[in-house]
Amino acid sequence: MSTKRLRPLVDALRGKRVQEAMNALRFVPGPAALRISMVLKSAVSNAENNMMMNASRLKVVGATVDGGPVIKRFRARARGRVGSVHRPTSHITIVVDEVE
Repeated sequence: MSTKRLRPLVDALRGKRVQEAMNALRFVPGPAALRISMVLKSAVSNAENNMMMNASRLKVVGATVDGGPVIKRFRARARGRVGSVHRPTSHITIVVDEVE
């Protein structure tokens, strides 16, 4: 998914508590919110299991979306010609930390 679709959602999550961020993503339509919520759940479970943090006290400290490689394909067009199709990908990074 392109970074243009993901960045506004990620910017809205930065600085919120994890539970607030999950609730906000639940009511946003579209596949972008689903992908970001999957990454957020992964970040929370990594913080719980690897760093022994409490999930109820986690906060989204940093969240970025960077461009990834572009998948290039071709599609048949009229009169025997070819049209190029570019499928952009992105790298979503979410950093969580405990708040006291």
